[in-house]
Amino acid sequence: MPPSATPTPAFPPLRLAWTVWGLGALLYLIGFYQRVAPAVITGELMTEFALNAAALGQLSALYFYSYVAMQVPTGILADHWGPRRLLSAGAAAAAVGTLLFALSPTYFWSGAGRLLVGASVAVAFVGMLKLASHWLPDRHFSLASGLALFTGVVGAVTAGVPLRLLVDAFGWRAVMTVSGLVTALLALAIWWVVRDDPVDRGYTSHAPEHPDDTQAPDGIWKGLKRVVGYRNIRLLFLVPGGLVGSVLTFTGLWGVPYLVTHFGLPTTRAALLTSLMMIAWAVAGPIFGALSDRMGLRKPLYLAGMVIAALGWTLLIFVPGLPLAALIALLVLIGFASGCMIIGFAFAKESVPGRLGGTASGIANMGVMVGPMLLQPAVGIVLDRFWDGALVDGVRVYGVEAYRYGFALMLVWVVIGIVALALARETGRNAKVAFRP
Repeated sequence: MPPSATPTPAFPPLRLAWTVWGLGALLYLIGFYQRVAPAVITGELMTEFALNAAALGQLSALYFYSYVAMQVPTGILADHWGPRRLLSAGAAAAAVGTLLFALSPTYFWSGAGRLLVGASVAVAFVGMLKLASHWLPDRHFSLASGLALFTGVVGAVTAGVPLRLLVDAFGWRAVMTVSGLVTALLALAIWWVVRDDPVDRGYTSHAPEHPDDTQAPDGIWKGLKRVVGYRNIRLLFLVPGGLVGSVLTFTGLWGVPYLVTHFGLPTTRAALLTSLMMIAWAVAGPIFGALSDRMGLRKPLYLAGMVIAALGWTLLIFVPGLPLAALIALLVLIGFASGCMIIGFAFAKESVPGRLGGTASGIANMGVMVGPMLLQPAVGIVLDRFWDGALVDGVRVYGVEAYRYGFALMLVWVVIGIVALALARETGRNAKVAFRP
């Protein structure tokens, strides 16, 4: 090599690359933790702020309102700011929101805290994927994507039995205050360790070189309009909300009090059962995705999962006196079947020209989160409508009929999703008819 030649820097070591990605993943974990946390402190929140079911459902759903609203802006911010600044700011804002929720003197301020948390943790998923594309080799990108959902579910499980035990020992305000301080430390760690690209650390980037394709705002809105113009996108937007909304409405808010009241389970055991549903959901996602890729088709497995989930909810809602073993089996089955929603991202991406695939994925993710955003407060409204006046320690207790009517909303949305999916055009490589807009 000539003396003047400069050797090409090495790629970053995998340990450093996974550490950088892992700090972003920790914010995603915290986001899932915050998403599910209200489920195990329903009694405390209802007592503290004198809430009925509708108000509690609204409080929990505020997280989803801001989370959904941030989906499109997050992609733009990731390109403009870079993941380091985006994730650091998101973690810092999440810490402030968590502390505001923990220290809130009134219902208004607790809602403001939930709203801020939802908006801030919404940046985690996009930031993680952007870091993976720069720091990790292509052969690890799919692994990083699969680990993302697993990481999130770890956060959800943490908000089950462990959170309940901590709340019993120290109180919900103390636990949430510590949660906010931990999130603040994460913001500092991300700023200190994470860099947008390995080049900033003197390594070679794994990101492929490409021309600057930044669009002006008019171009962004034009792209959104074009994507929404595709019939498949409009149909696929409706599909996952019922699946994901039902799982997160049950595990994230109303499942624990339902299991405690109508199956006589201790709160910790009820939280464990809802955690099992979340774990089954996480495990199923990669399995459905891999099988769909192998088949070269999207609709068959997606439809099968939705039908099984609908049957499972029907049994859970309308069959009284289920034995504990059957209850556990149903919760696991529903969670696993609902994992078919992961197919929807590939389905949506294949439903539009390649250059619009990212926008299509963002709209699909909005469809996912609209489900819990609407269902959590809607179920609460129905519970209040059919409340028979029962109170335990000043907290409203809802009868099985009230839960039956409330949970029926979840089943209805799943059925609507089945119809919408049946009307969508197949896009997989083995589709007999080529996709047309």
